[in-house]
Amino acid sequence: MQDFEKLGLFYLGKEYDVAQSQLLENLVLYDSKDLVTHAVCIGMTGSGKTGLCISLIEEAAIDGVPAIVVDPKGDLTNLMLTFPSLSAGDLLPWIQEEEARKKGVSPQEYAEAQAAKWSQGLQQWGQDTSRIQRLKNAADFCIYTPGSTAGIPLSVLSSFSAPTEEVLNDPELFNEAVQISVSSLLSIAGIDYDPIESREFILLSAVLRDAWQNRTDLDLPNLILNLQKPPFEKIGVIDLESFYPAKERFALSLRLNNLLASPGFDLWMKGEPFDVGHLLYQKDGKPRVSILSIAHLNDAERMFFVTLLLNRVIGWMRNQSGTTSLRALFYMDEIFGYFPPTANPPSKTPLLTLLKQARAFGLGVVLSTQNPVDLDYKGLSNAGTWFIGRLQTQRDKDRVLEGLQSVADAQSSQFDSASMDRLLSSLGNRVFLLNNVHEDHPVVFQTRWALSYLSGPLTRDQIHNLMKDRTAEADIEKISVPSHSDKPSTGPSSTPAARINRPVLLPDIEQFHVPVRSNPPPSSQITYVPHLYGSASIFLFDKKMDISHTSRICHISLLEEAAVSTPWEHAEIFDMFQNDFTRDGENWNYRGLLQDFCRPRFYANAMSAYQDFLYRTYSKEIWKSPSQKIFSQVDESEKDFRMRIQQAYREQRDQLVEDLRKKYATKIASIEEKIRRAEQTLAKEQEQSRQQKLQTAVSIGTSFLSALFGRKTMSATSLGRASTAMRSVGRSVKESQDISRAQENLSALEEQLRQTDQALNEETTRIDTLLNPLSETFETVSIRPRKTDIKVDLAGLLWIPYWVQPNGTTTPAFGR
Repeated sequence: MQDFEKLGLFYLGKEYDVAQSQLLENLVLYDSKDLVTHAVCIGMTGSGKTGLCISLIEEAAIDGVPAIVVDPKGDLTNLMLTFPSLSAGDLLPWIQEEEARKKGVSPQEYAEAQAAKWSQGLQQWGQDTSRIQRLKNAADFCIYTPGSTAGIPLSVLSSFSAPTEEVLNDPELFNEAVQISVSSLLSIAGIDYDPIESREFILLSAVLRDAWQNRTDLDLPNLILNLQKPPFEKIGVIDLESFYPAKERFALSLRLNNLLASPGFDLWMKGEPFDVGHLLYQKDGKPRVSILSIAHLNDAERMFFVTLLLNRVIGWMRNQSGTTSLRALFYMDEIFGYFPPTANPPSKTPLLTLLKQARAFGLGVVLSTQNPVDLDYKGLSNAGTWFIGRLQTQRDKDRVLEGLQSVADAQSSQFDSASMDRLLSSLGNRVFLLNNVHEDHPVVFQTRWALSYLSGPLTRDQIHNLMKDRTAEADIEKISVPSHSDKPSTGPSSTPAARINRPVLLPDIEQFHVPVRSNPPPSSQITYVPHLYGSASIFLFDKKMDISHTSRICHISLLEEAAVSTPWEHAEIFDMFQNDFTRDGENWNYRGLLQDFCRPRFYANAMSAYQDFLYRTYSKEIWKSPSQKIFSQVDESEKDFRMRIQQAYREQRDQLVEDLRKKYATKIASIEEKIRRAEQTLAKEQEQSRQQKLQTAVSIGTSFLSALFGRKTMSATSLGRASTAMRSVGRSVKESQDISRAQENLSALEEQLRQTDQALNEETTRIDTLLNPLSETFETVSIRPRKTDIKVDLAGLLWIPYWVQPNGTTTPAFGR
């Protein structure tokens, strides 16, 4: 068995001779970098498509490549069924009991047969259970079930988060993000729309656009409220009331509110963060394979979720650096209806965007279907790799040939339609045609045995049993209040204050109010507590560490007597900025101010003191990778930094492997040419020896017969013939010696080739023994700003609201 554990190469199977219906020994090793130009997998039910795609994801995971797997049918949940021991007990909970009944055996007996079958299958393909363990160690596997608690739920609708600055600053990308979010929401609400004529679409787009341009995130409840009273007065050049009267806006709000209030819809707002980085990596930077199971959703919900997911993937992608190595994998099974040739569902535009742009960021897109006629092949001309299995109808085959022709046209390459037609007609189960634009010609191969146990679609209860421990430990998104809110020093006094009106201050003093954003405890009232508020921009620069970063920071300090002389002594970080505040508060209680805090000079001095305070106290800790000599960015998480180190390592590894292959290629080719000539010499010597042996036999036989049946005494002629026969014997011996020398020469060359190949493998393996970025210990470096790089924006008076109960208990009223 040849060695298939090659760096950056995916073991998919072995070449297959369709004419002889025979499996060949040549391994099919797919270069991971080719997947950056995307792939399409097509095959009818029973063709082995699912096994091939699961094997592809397994190989990516073994290579440390994370993946997001969209699973509309439930087949891909089998990626969780990896059992290094492969015992019957491991498989018993996941077998198809109906199959056991059909075979007339007990579930235990069927599980034992399946365990034996899987062990034998792995062995036949040169694998063993240690490779299953390697797969489990390489990545974290988990099943997410949006809108359900069967697996790990996702907080899909907790927030319509504002896009990244890159998207906000690009009008085309920004409009695309707005349109996708609005179309997704209207789809799940069952509202028909037209992007140009639908008032619902236009109004929702305007509300989202206004919020996002102000860098404000919206949740669904606030989005509904903003529909009733939008923060603008015109749509285009037409006033809002004429374009969409308040009564009709209320009807739209009511319809969306009914959606929000419908049974089970709250599950869309609970769970782990709906964040692509979280789906691809654990907190420690370990790659993750996230299986997004959506089999339980209806068609509208599936379209809604897939469209939102694609939009999030695009946003994540555009925040990554460019690379030619495979960074991550996005796989979607059964894309029927999501990428049609004529219709334009919400999912189609972001899918096209991914196919056209993702390669520049190292994101490989793999799409799979058993319905070839429902694909937009012009869009799929961006895919460089096609895996084609057995097809059901001639129409399916014609559409696939059309797609392959589109790929060839896009690559300006030749395409032999007739030859490809014949190949497609001869494919059997688990036999696929691999058409890769990076290779010289197509390859027919049979897929290897999957490491995962292919049980078939898992039920909701099976998914729940698989993930129950993980669900309990899930990193559920929670809303928190600022850390200072629990400290009694920053709240109002413990005794409920009598009603005090807002103090009258000179206009030179900047005043702001924190909005009330929480529900009141029983019998409580609001009291505004005065704080000194400061905000500043801090520029950190270090050329050596490639740091050039500007941060905004805010502090508050309770305005009590100690703050008169040292206003920032007890300051603490606050997580709200000036644009989060209002100028006026409600007509509630205000806590009184000391006379010193009513003078503008105090705030002018506090502004200068704030710069000194930040210069003394502000610093940022960053990490340094000793192996890569790379520094983290300011505020970059350890997870993101390890992801970046992994990518740098992978790029370095790919280049080293490529250089190594080039280094050995000429040497191996030379030895193989010598072997070819040596084989020709050996064949020639063997043929000469065969002729010589025949001639020697004839000479000896003639001499013997002459002596036996000729004259009674040995004549000169007989003696001559005997001498000739003896010389033939000598030449025959010489020819045998020549053959031995030729065989020795050939064996030496073959041994030389084996040693060279072994040396290549050893050097390739040595590359992978470099420091593992996941386990590397980072050095910590502190970076501080220069005083001139601290720009104080504001020092003013901030009124912060608290709920005060009759017993004196205080509760923050500004929780976000």
